[in-house]
Parts: sequence; structure tokens; C-alpha cells
Amino acid sequence: MAERYSCPHCGEENEAGQRFCGSCGGALELTCGVCEASNPVGFRFCGNCGAELRVSAATQRSTEERRVVTVLFADLVGFTSRAEQLDPEDVRAILTRYYTRLRDEIEAFGGSVEKFIGDAVMGVFGAPVAYGDDPERAVRAALRIRDGIADLNAAEGLDLEVRIAVNTGEAIVALGARPQDGEGMVAGDVVNTAARLQTAAPVNAILVGEETYRATRATIEYVSVAPVAAKGKHAPVAAWRALTAARAPGDREEKGVPMVGRQTELGTLTAIWDRVVDGRPHLVTVFGPPGVGKSRLTTEFAARVEGDGVRVVRGRSLPYGESGAYGAFSQQVKQIAGIFDSDPVEVASERLRRALEELVDGESADEVASHMEMLLGLGAEGDVRDRQVLFYSARRVVEALAAREPTVLVFEDLQWADSSLLDLIELFASRIRETPLLIIALARPDLLTQRPSWGAGLSAYTALPLTPLGAEQSRELAELLLARAPDDSAVETASDVAARSEGNPLFIEELAASLAERTLASASGLPTSIRGIVAARLDAVRPVERELLLDASVMGYIFWRGALALLGAYGEELAQLLDSLEGRDLIRREAVSRIRGQQQFRFKHELIRDVAYATLPRAKRRAAHAVVAGFFEEMTTTTESPATVGHHWREAGDDERAIAYLEAAAEQASRGWAKGEAVRLYQEALALVPEDDVERRRQLRLKAGVAQQMLYHVADAELLGRAEPERAGETD
Repeated sequence: MAERYSCPHCGEENEAGQRFCGSCGGALELTCGVCEASNPVGFRFCGNCGAELRVSAATQRSTEERRVVTVLFADLVGFTSRAEQLDPEDVRAILTRYYTRLRDEIEAFGGSVEKFIGDAVMGVFGAPVAYGDDPERAVRAALRIRDGIADLNAAEGLDLEVRIAVNTGEAIVALGARPQDGEGMVAGDVVNTAARLQTAAPVNAILVGEETYRATRATIEYVSVAPVAAKGKHAPVAAWRALTAARAPGDREEKGVPMVGRQTELGTLTAIWDRVVDGRPHLVTVFGPPGVGKSRLTTEFAARVEGDGVRVVRGRSLPYGESGAYGAFSQQVKQIAGIFDSDPVEVASERLRRALEELVDGESADEVASHMEMLLGLGAEGDVRDRQVLFYSARRVVEALAAREPTVLVFEDLQWADSSLLDLIELFASRIRETPLLIIALARPDLLTQRPSWGAGLSAYTALPLTPLGAEQSRELAELLLARAPDDSAVETASDVAARSEGNPLFIEELAASLAERTLASASGLPTSIRGIVAARLDAVRPVERELLLDASVMGYIFWRGALALLGAYGEELAQLLDSLEGRDLIRREAVSRIRGQQQFRFKHELIRDVAYATLPRAKRRAAHAVVAGFFEEMTTTTESPATVGHHWREAGDDERAIAYLEAAAEQASRGWAKGEAVRLYQEALALVPEDDVERRRQLRLKAGVAQQMLYHVADAELLGRAEPERAGETD
């Protein structure tokens, strides 16, 4: 009998060797993260290299989702006509080098090559996995491609020219597609617009669309160009030309407003520093999600202590391949030695040795310099017997630096760091004694998934979690940002911005900027930058957990376990999945449930629910809403939640059922003298009645009119009600 494997998506069994599940169409192969070889889903270890296999987001069930993606188009200029003059083998050799260079650059920044079309290349960022900064990754990849073509020309004696465009927008994404087999992954206007922008781009230049520009202008330098009259577009397409990367990845421009709501944390850092200057080194890890203010807190602290013989040195771990294993520490050493990234290796080595001769006493300075060259990637020769030799030299450099003057080493974005750098930092924290050294590590909570034991066993260690701002603090920050808008009336939306942002300072900043620039009609919308960050959190969980979040989002901010059991084939694993998501701080278990016998949950933030719901395609939304409506009909009385049931039937596309429930909800509201709510519900029901059903529309208009008329008398009735007790008192 043939061996069979259970599908990781729907649980159905399939014979070994099948590529896709016969029931749900999900991929039945696992791609090794080390060697990229395909393996049957039943394997625990790669059959090619032996590495442990893990189910990735790319192996989700083959389905469609709505996602915000960034599309990169690159096309050679005039190569078709030139190819007519070349031998076919020469054409193929040139295109192979060109394709290889573009694929390497796109994939180095986390993108995927969707297709090759002649001498054009289409790359996609944000699918099948979002990283939260996908527009920036795409533009940086485009800049590298532009510069890489020039390098390729110089190295190979070619004269290739290229036009590039980058555009961001919502698209339908087929998660189970295999671009390498010619299957399309992304469809939508975002692709068409990117193609039109690429056609209009100047030679050896990059044009970006409006959404891409808004999401990346803090880190990329642009110049505006005339709008592009694109074929098939009713209006010209706004465009900008990307010039260069103005800032390092993750480095954001300060907005010039005071820091709000972090005085307690700033006081904690200051108190620790007071002990450090007395010769007691300390490691502090500031934990928090993207945008919560880790870098801003450290900047404020550095401004407080820097100067007067105190040195603050920063280094950042990058999320994509632009630095070595010790990238952040290398940046710090280079700052100390006055080395620029543009310096030739010989110049950099000379400056490093000169700086270390001043820092490290004795004849060992030369040996330490040689070891530091290895860590920094400056030395092509030499070797050591083990890593600890290099680590000891690095420790001597840091000790010597802090002995000369109190020193703060700041390691930013440590969740992206290589494990070797984490080992080095922990060695500093555990071995350096009686030295005024403060190490501040900034990291997302993901670091603890990568290194659960981080900080364990250290006597001088503090974990400093940053929680979201409170309601008043959020409003204060929103008012400060909105007050700078040209239109003073924008300040009135500060409460809406504060409520929508969930206390995240970056979200407040992005919402305020979008409202001030009129790119959002109200605070209920979501800028691309925020949606991308939240989508990255969803993509970071296991596929089955992500699927559960998407199902739960159909119910709204609050959801119930029983409905989830109907929406997905989770089986006995459902309780474990919910517990895991609560542990990841994505959902909360409620102590009290509105439905007897049904465990109630809520999303940690409404933004998580909104982004999850926006991911679902219309067909799946309709089917899920029908299931949820049936759940409510079975589990609740019709007098308890008719408006909720009506909403779900409406979203499911069953207008008849929706009208009946909405009308019942309106009558219930009217009897309770909630006349405004009654009017709204009658109007919702009326909007679903066909135009040719004249009598039914007349009846609903009449009921809505009566409720509207009564609404005008509610205030008078309230005054009369308050007056009655007074008259009763006079009678007595």
C-alpha cells in the first residue's frame, strides 16, 4: 500500500509523491531553508542537506488573498533591436548574466522574481511573505539593480541600459503559485501601473508611484517628475524619480516633536547609568514592536548623557544582506576608528591599526588589530584556532574604550542579528568588569523566539519592555503632530488618530501625516506603511495560526471558539492554536462570554483584525459570513442580536435574510427609544431591497420616516421626563 501523508492545511490524506493536496490544493512539499531543495511534507529533515525542515508561509494552502504588494519592473532599453545583430549564443549569455544579477538583487532584499518577459523582469515584494518595509526593500533593490547594471557593463565589457519602475498597491495574490513554473502570483492594477511607469522611466533611472513614494520618502531621496500619461488610465499617474538611499534601513527622521509618555523608562535608563559610571557595567534590552519608540527613547537618553567625556556609539543590524555577521559591532568599531564604508581596504586597515595602537597598550596591539580586521571583514589573510580568540580581542577593544571614557554601545534592531553577534554581546555583558560600560540592545520580541535564553544568567541585566502609549498620551502626541498641518481643523481628529493607532507612536505619526496631506479621508483608513507592519506580524506566525486569525476576523473584534470550529478544519488542535496566538500577544482570552458555553476571545488590537479581514478575498468573506450568521442564529435568540445577524447575512450576499434581521433590529431599537439607531438600520435594510419591490420600499421608508420624526422629539421627551419629578414634588 502506498505511503500517505496528511495535508498540513486541511488534514486530508494524500499519497506520497503528490505535489498538491487533492482536497484543498495546498502544497505538499517543504522547501529547505538552507539548500532550497523540495521535500515531501512528511519529512522532518531535508533529504538533500539534512537541515531541519519547517513549514513556512510559502507552503500555505493554495488560495488567493488580498495583499498590499510592491511590484518592481526592470527592462533593458533597445536590446531587442540590438539582439538582431548578435549570435543567439551571445544573446543568451548576456541575458543569463543580466537575469542572474537582477534575481540576486531582488531576492537579497526579500523579494521574489514573479516572471521574466523577454528582457524584462518583474519582482514582487510583500508576497508570499510581508516584512513590514516591503516598499523600501523594493526601491533599495531597484537602486542596487541600477548601479549593478553599470558594474556589470564595466566588468563584462557590455553597454546595457535599463528602465526601472516600482509601484505599491493592493493586489490579488495566489499564495500557492509557483512562479518558477510559469504560474502568475500577483494580479491587479498595481502591476499594470508599474509596467506603465517602467515604460515612461528615463534610461538608467527609477520611477516610483505615489504609494511607494509616501511609504519610503523618509529613507529615499526623490525628485518629482511630471505625471505620466499612462495607457488605459483616465488620469495621469503621479510619479517620482528615486535618486539614492538617504538613510540606512530602519533609520527614521525625527519629526521635531517632544517625546511623549516615556519619562518612566527614561528615568530607568538614567538610574542604571548612574551606577554604570561608578564602574558597574550593565546590559539593557529595550523590547517592543515596530514603531513603539525604542530608537527615540535611546536617542533622548543619549542626548542626556553624551558629552562631558561620555561616548555613545551606535550600530544597527540590517534585515537584508548588506552587512556581515558582526555588522552592528563592525559599524561601531568603524566609527571609533574613523573608517568610512567607501574607504579602500588598505585605507580602512591603516586607520583601524592606528586607532587601536592608541587604545590597546603593549605589543599585542598589532595582534588585536589583526583579529579585528577578521571580524570587520577587512583581512583576507590569517586565521585563528577558534572564535574565542577573536572575541577576546573584541573584548579588549571595548574595555579599553570604556576605560578611557564612560561608553554606551547601542545595538539597534537586534532581532535581525546573526547568532554570532548575539554571542559576542553576551560575552561583553558577562566578562567585562569594573568598567563604565552600558550596552543597550533594541529588539522586537522576536529576539526571544530566536534566543529564549537572552540575558539569562547575567547579574547586571535589565529587560525594559515598551508598552503602547495610553489614551491621553496618544492624543497629546497626535495633537502635536496634527498642529503642524496647514489646516488647523485637522487637530479635531486627534482623538480619532489616537484611538485608531493603538498607542503606537509610529502609527500615530503615519496616520497624522496621511490626514494632514489629505491622502486619507478619515482616521479609519490605514496608510500602506501601517498595513505592511501589521501584515508582517501576521506572516510571522505559522500558516495554520495565520489562517485562524483570518477566519476570526470575519466575526469582528470579538470572536468565539465555536464559530472558529465551523470556519476551519482545526480539529483538536484549536485550543492549542488559540493558546499559541495569545502567547504571541495577538489575541486575548476574555473572562466572561456573551454566549453561554462559548469561549470568547478578542484581538489584541483592532488593527490586527482590520488587516486580517482586508486580506480575505470577497468570495471567502461571503462564505465565512454565512457560516458566522448561521452560528449566531443557532447560539443566540433573534431578539438578542438581530443587527449582528443581519450584518453577517448582508456580507454573505443573502439580502432577503439580511433585510428581515435589520428590520427586526430597527423595530427593537425604536421600541427602546434609540430612534437614531432605528433610522440607520431601516436605511440599511432599504438599501438592500430591489428597486422594483415598490411596496416593500414604501413600507420601509414610512417606518424610517416615523422614526426620524420621533427622533426630533427625543430631546423634548427627555426634558419632560426630568420635569415630572419636579411637578410631583410641588404637588406634595
